[in-house]
Amino acid sequence: MCAGETGAEAWLRYHDLKTSSLPTLVAAVGNSNVVRTAANELIHALAGKSKAQGPAGQLPAKDAFVLGTWKDIHALFPELPAARLPAGDGFWLKTVRSRGAKYWLIIGRTDRGVLYATFSLLARIGQQKDVSTLDDVQTPSAPIRWVSEWDNLDGSIERGYAGRSIFFDNDAVRADLTRAGQYARLLASIGINGCAINNVNASPRIVAPEFIPQLAHVADVFRPWGVKLAVSVDMSSPMVVGGLKTFDPLDPQVAAWWQHTVDEIYRQIPDFGGFVVKADSEGRSGPSQYGRTAADAANVIARALKPHRGILMYRAFVYNHHLDWRDMKADRARAAYDYFHPLDGKFEDNVVIQIKYGPIDFQVREPASPLFGTMPNTSQAIELQVTQEYTGQQRHLVFLAPMWKEILDFDMHVGTAVVSRRSSVVGKTPVKDIVSGKVWHQPLGGFNAVVNVGLDENWLGHPFAMANLYGYGRLAWNPNLSSEQIAEEWIRLTFGSSPQVVSTISKMLLSSWHIYESYTGPLGLQTLTDITGPHYGPGIESSERNGWGQWHRADSQGVGMDRTIATGTGFIGQYAPFAQKIYEPLANCPDDLLLFIRHVPYTHVLHSGKTVIQQIYDSHYDGATQTAELVAQWKTLKGQIDEDRYSATLKRLEYQAGHAIVWRDAVVNWFNRISGIPDAQDRVGHHPDRIEAENMQLSGYAPIDVTPWETASGGKAVACTQTECSASFQFSGSSGTYLVAIQYFDQNNGVSKYQLFVNDKIVDSWAADDHLPSDKMNGHTSTRHVTEGVALKSGDVVRIEGNPDGGEPAPLDYVELHRI
Repeated sequence: MCAGETGAEAWLRYHDLKTSSLPTLVAAVGNSNVVRTAANELIHALAGKSKAQGPAGQLPAKDAFVLGTWKDIHALFPELPAARLPAGDGFWLKTVRSRGAKYWLIIGRTDRGVLYATFSLLARIGQQKDVSTLDDVQTPSAPIRWVSEWDNLDGSIERGYAGRSIFFDNDAVRADLTRAGQYARLLASIGINGCAINNVNASPRIVAPEFIPQLAHVADVFRPWGVKLAVSVDMSSPMVVGGLKTFDPLDPQVAAWWQHTVDEIYRQIPDFGGFVVKADSEGRSGPSQYGRTAADAANVIARALKPHRGILMYRAFVYNHHLDWRDMKADRARAAYDYFHPLDGKFEDNVVIQIKYGPIDFQVREPASPLFGTMPNTSQAIELQVTQEYTGQQRHLVFLAPMWKEILDFDMHVGTAVVSRRSSVVGKTPVKDIVSGKVWHQPLGGFNAVVNVGLDENWLGHPFAMANLYGYGRLAWNPNLSSEQIAEEWIRLTFGSSPQVVSTISKMLLSSWHIYESYTGPLGLQTLTDITGPHYGPGIESSERNGWGQWHRADSQGVGMDRTIATGTGFIGQYAPFAQKIYEPLANCPDDLLLFIRHVPYTHVLHSGKTVIQQIYDSHYDGATQTAELVAQWKTLKGQIDEDRYSATLKRLEYQAGHAIVWRDAVVNWFNRISGIPDAQDRVGHHPDRIEAENMQLSGYAPIDVTPWETASGGKAVACTQTECSASFQFSGSSGTYLVAIQYFDQNNGVSKYQLFVNDKIVDSWAADDHLPSDKMNGHTSTRHVTEGVALKSGDVVRIEGNPDGGEPAPLDYVELHRI
């Protein structure tokens, strides 16, 4: 049996490194704190088998690792060619023989580059790759490789699913920042060089004079790992914190306040990275209140940052969330382009427009935002989301690298259609080359991802969720890596190099995004979640008839949002002409984005040969089946994974398999009712193995309508109205051994207790003690408990007893019996 692990080490697990053929000396040259950090990491990884060699600047007389920046290493090895020197934070791993010894040179152009090189070398060793001969030069794709944490000063985290903040508690920076330092180490190991630690819905107090010294403590624990501290700021800060009567960006007093505030930050934090800004969006303060533009707002802050070489990341997530849903030309997807494209070239050169990967909001599938291809004179960054706000909230396994790759690799086809002041464009123009600054030769650009780690020991909750953080860092460093490469690296570093482990988990990871998409929102329907609630469980109609603009416009005749140039909102016209040809003609439009781009009849035949409605039915049934297969695949690894992580992962996968059925039933029932078109395979609404709770013999339980109706079988559940209730039925099937699946609702306002009996003999018991994101019976809280190996014969009485607690009435939905 493997030794237990918590997941706290993530991919930096050094206890199995094969190091017998490696040197026992580590020599760090130069006087950089970051280089010393790199040397200490190497010594730590080699677990006492190596030791430091000093003093700095001297070359050991025998085999050794030698770390340092190019300037310091070249002084010791002048024969090294300068032409091989990497750019930016790049590095060079090189083995040389000199003076009778062999040296593993770990060279960075900057001290951060030395640290990144060290982690790269350790990753190779951890994956059991040969490091006896090295000559590898790597340069990061872009200068900006940041993460954002949406932490609030009270310690809560918006869209966080792994515990409370590692930075804040009780409206202050935590006294113990050990965890923050450990996080900076993880970030450095994948090449991340900046971290904005607070919510984009920012408290103005984050830049208050009395708070800046607290931020300096965070910067202190980041600094040894080469991670720059950044914060999100609110545009109204000059009023709220500074006491001014305005925050008009063109007011000289406002400009002076920002300059004074920024100067004070840099006095206490000389390596401060800069600011992230969310403005004029979802109720946040913004320049439109004064008739000003995003350029006006960005520039007043950017000018204050510029003398300190600070960066302003201005989010392009600006839209009207009070749109008129009755206006068929209204379209939230147009907003970023309509607002920012006219401002191209009007921003200071240290402003970076941070653009969400798609035009809506982190959906399970969206096209690449057209804004990427239309701002040649402005630096851009792509905004991704590691935290799974719309993709299962770390309760569902969803490896996001394949989705990100589709966006990053998408060719915007700007060609000569979009002209830059700096250069003309020749050849392909994928998103990854636009945001890196390569296409239009911008000085800045890159990546920012919302991560939202928490105090949970394994950082993100689900044992597999860290694959997304690892994948993000690797793609920010090198977006040409494949999803397969990234998955294999992460598995080998996290779970070891057993061929069966690598093969099995790779298959699970690489299929998971499409599986999740198939049982939530296929065909470009977006995620079909409850968008006005916690964005978790199904809520198909929640996006309709409101101002949020995530409409799918399903009615009795058809479904989809018409965004064409010819008959729709014109969104497709925001792309360059060649890209328009991919989406505008119905004959060309890809099936997986069809309903994002067109409104079609349910009977429209896809490229696959199926009708739209049948694909909706089949996709959801297939997805639920494939989710159950993930459980079976994981079970083949029992004994090859430590029991702690094996059990934690199995629990999450079994929950996901049950919740996929909730999603399946909700979506297919909703579309079946609205379209009136039956499932060709006669599955929808037909559950021969299911016994509805409201049809059982009830004692103390009472039927109740569930809202939305599609999130309970038959639209109803039963709720306990007494201190103890029961629901029972007489089994009339064939004698045998059965799996008993009990569907119930686990609300977050109580811990109900349940017992399962067969003929008055207790078979199983459990508590509804999960922390699902709702206090009501709905698609967020619907879950299932499975009892295997239950012997049943005709005439047996199956009874479930429920004991309510708090506001949770021990609710039940149905029971399913499956013969084993």
